[in-house]
Amino acid sequence: QVQLVESGGGLVQPGGSLRLSCAASTNIFSIYAMGWYRQAPGKQRELVAMLTSGGTTNYADSVKGRFTISRDNAKNTVYLQMNSLEPEDTAVYYCCATYLRAYCGQGTQVTVST
Repeated sequence: QVQLVESGGGLVQPGGSLRLSCAASTNIFSIYAMGWYRQAPGKQRELVAMLTSGGTTNYADSVKGRFTISRDNAKNTVYLQMNSLEPEDTAVYYCCATYLRAYCGQGTQVTVST
């Protein structure tokens, strides 16, 4: 079973940056697609960024040019660099690993506010 632990969330002002980390319990990146999702209060969970096992990235239109997903194979860790944050980015962010089924972490809160 895959275990994922997110970290790096917090409170940031509009225009600021945060880097989220997702540590996997084992080396899965050669098989699993890794994704960052978010869920704001009263809204459905949405895909923010995806990194396939082959290295292809995809982003939601709302974050293109501002967010970057990457991974460090040696550390079994996936990152989400978030720049130019907006209040609309406020949500709980989840890291998920997908291959035949999905494993997700517990989430980390990101709040963008003055």
